[in-house]
Amino acid sequence: MSTRCAIRPVVCTVTGSTVIGFHGAVHSVQDRCAYSLMQPGGGSFKLIAAFRERRRTDVPLLDHLILSQPGVTMYLERGGGVRVNGEALVLNSTARLLHGVELSKDQTGVTAKLPSSNMTLFFDGNSAHVAGPPEAVEGLCGSPSNSSWTTTPTAEKSWFSLPGCEIQSQDSVDSTINCTRSTDHCNLMRQPPFSACLNHTDPEPYISACTHTLCSYPSVDGVDCHFLEAYAKACSLEVNVTVEDWRSTSGCSPPPLCQQPCSDHEFCGEEVGSTRCFCRALFASKYNATKSFGDPMVCRQNSASVVLAGCLLDDKGIDFSTLHLKDPSCKGHMDPQSHLVTFSFNSSAPCGTEVMTNNSQIFYENSIMSSNGSSGGVITRSNQFQIDFSCKYTQPEVRSESFRIKDGSVVQQLVSGQWNYTLTMSSFIDAGLLQPVGPNTEVLLNQVVWLQLEAVGLDANMVAMVTDSCWATNQASPDSTLRYDLIINGCPAEDTVQMQGNGQGTSSVFSFNMFEFSGASSGVYLHCRLELCPTQGQSCTPSCGGGSRRRRRSAKYADGNAALITMGWRN
Repeated sequence: MSTRCAIRPVVCTVTGSTVIGFHGAVHSVQDRCAYSLMQPGGGSFKLIAAFRERRRTDVPLLDHLILSQPGVTMYLERGGGVRVNGEALVLNSTARLLHGVELSKDQTGVTAKLPSSNMTLFFDGNSAHVAGPPEAVEGLCGSPSNSSWTTTPTAEKSWFSLPGCEIQSQDSVDSTINCTRSTDHCNLMRQPPFSACLNHTDPEPYISACTHTLCSYPSVDGVDCHFLEAYAKACSLEVNVTVEDWRSTSGCSPPPLCQQPCSDHEFCGEEVGSTRCFCRALFASKYNATKSFGDPMVCRQNSASVVLAGCLLDDKGIDFSTLHLKDPSCKGHMDPQSHLVTFSFNSSAPCGTEVMTNNSQIFYENSIMSSNGSSGGVITRSNQFQIDFSCKYTQPEVRSESFRIKDGSVVQQLVSGQWNYTLTMSSFIDAGLLQPVGPNTEVLLNQVVWLQLEAVGLDANMVAMVTDSCWATNQASPDSTLRYDLIINGCPAEDTVQMQGNGQGTSSVFSFNMFEFSGASSGVYLHCRLELCPTQGQSCTPSCGGGSRRRRRSAKYADGNAALITMGWRN
């Protein structure tokens, strides 16, 4: 009788900011971009790992995985969420076959059997493993069938990367980080009960990944245990050895389930044995510098709105549901997708707004306060909260505020990958786009203005133009500190914005009510970022339904060369 030796599986692991290849090669990711882990020679699929920051701006960690096939994009997210072409799936332990991928989910994470392959993907929300018999694939994981094949993160950077992801920053020193203690913790992988793995699965790449991260990142959210868990999982996949009781010997409790959906500017972290959505460090940094909870308020005629970040309020232990304007019945509304909280008032619902006048100006004043707060000044006690804000307008009978456009039509010649085209932004004061705004056209505050964005030179059968975002600043630079969003992720970001034809062809139209920045006299500059979206096999129209205006950005665009076009107005 003849016997055949079983082929030993190969394993590639992504944990923290480190990729440990099939043959032990280690790649450290330094930025917040996405990288190709593996793809077969025929290109039938591509597995991509995307990295984002969490509590520190200078330490990227594995955030989600992307399984890309022709016409199909699957996102495997932290918390066990799976989206296919933007639609969320409901999974359980029973395998579900979808587009050639066998998907299942249990308390340990998501499992996906890769299409046209004998390899399987495991993702627990913190670490990912690809395991199976050697096959002819290549990527940052290496080549299972060719140990001499090499590559670099630069060569494997994916076009699924977000714009600006390569920009690195340096965060302040965290006094809670103890590199010596963290190194001792990481070295537990050389000791029992991991001893059963040492002769089969090299612990050194995992120890290196562990110390590299924990010497620059705090030991919170169970990060210090993720590396030990990744090594134990890799060992079980490679040689079918179960590491017993490693959690008790290393002081690692089972991680709490992270089920709640977090927005793009948030991540799910641990807090006193439970989980919640925390602000990502880059998002929080621009507010922490000014000790604010959100963007500057936006004033219109007889109305105003203030938007606060829910995660910033949570960081201070403030429950947004206890906050209100001077009229206690005027509470904030939290967007279920972005978790941004909006407070607003207008002439029909003044919400306790006080109106004061002097010889030339009108002031509208209100406050956001907690239910147990006081309206008699700024409150400093930790269990109370108050933000005062006001709008200032010129008296209508003295001076009627109006705006004149600086450029009636803005034209740019653009090169985006394989597309050379001309982009035009034009403004009108009628819905039929028959009355263009000229240098002598006065536009009053709260007057509706229509903007047409049109690309000439694109093949509408191949590509659509998507208005991804539009925002206003009081300075010519699109990166000005004072900013107000009109469109976010292809969807209206405020109530007066109406959009037509976005992502449905090579032109689109949107309208909004003219406004000014409170206390600013330099005018309004409108900036729009546009993306090109291949239309074959997918819809390019942003999903803005379900009562939510802000949706997660879908990384389906043609490339990262976004077009930015600017139009200026002066008062």
